[in-house]
Amino acid sequence: MDWDLLSLRLFLRVAALRAIGKAGEEFGFSPATATQRLQALEASLGVSLLNRTTRSVTLTLDGERFLSHARGIIDAVEEARLDISGGETRIKGLLRVTASSTFGHRYIAPHIAEFMADHPEAEVQLHLSDNVVDIVEQGFDLAIRVGALAPSSLRARKLAESPRALVASPRYFAEHEMPENLDDLKNHNCLLQGAGQNWLFQLSDKKQKKISVSGTFQSNSGEAIAMAAVDGLGIAIKSLWDVQDHLKSGRLKILLPDHRILPDWDVWAVRPASPVLPARTKLFTGFLEEKFRNLPKRT
Repeated sequence: MDWDLLSLRLFLRVAALRAIGKAGEEFGFSPATATQRLQALEASLGVSLLNRTTRSVTLTLDGERFLSHARGIIDAVEEARLDISGGETRIKGLLRVTASSTFGHRYIAPHIAEFMADHPEAEVQLHLSDNVVDIVEQGFDLAIRVGALAPSSLRARKLAESPRALVASPRYFAEHEMPENLDDLKNHNCLLQGAGQNWLFQLSDKKQKKISVSGTFQSNSGEAIAMAAVDGLGIAIKSLWDVQDHLKSGRLKILLPDHRILPDWDVWAVRPASPVLPARTKLFTGFLEEKFRNLPKRT
């Protein structure tokens, strides 16, 4: 079996662009030459990797299976190149990253231009959504997730802390009494993100206490919850990075600060459980970790 790396890279680009001619142009190949290289790759494997029509190119089931292997081979070669290059730290190729909308807009997107200036041969696709995606099934190299991670086969690296606090607007307390203890939360309009109606706290003596809360507004969007809190609708649990500007301006106030909200949340870099850490993933993760150093920390 004789594969060349250029044909593997071509296959990866065809899979991404769904077009042989367009992918071939990136390597200086004519459509005929690109097709011949792909056919030779298929012949060496003994399977068909691509479904070709006059309008589109899609991966076959075998093509989908081979895609992750091809990425792994290219990643391993890139890792070896960086390892023996005597300090060379520039990367090539496509990096696909997913993150939540609010965090991604504020703390990842503003730094993409700097990263790409340092790595002009790299390509970055940044997917921002409040839905948690399957990074293996959807082909992402990296997910930046905020929260408490559930057990999984994925590999995770903590990049920063994400402490949370009870917050509300002075506008809300113009009409409601300030809660003096956790039990008082039961008598307030609490803004619920997702289905979480049970709020868990760690007391000053390290014991835990669960409070069942209720409220008239619920959303899957952290940004919507923050806006509702600023507008005086009720009390919310928010990550400090999400509301620090509102806290500085006085539009929001922290309530009952002696009680720690559980579980602890952190900012994580999550990647598929590949034995090889791709160089592009490693460098981008380190780059973000440096940018996240100024995020609020737990006290």
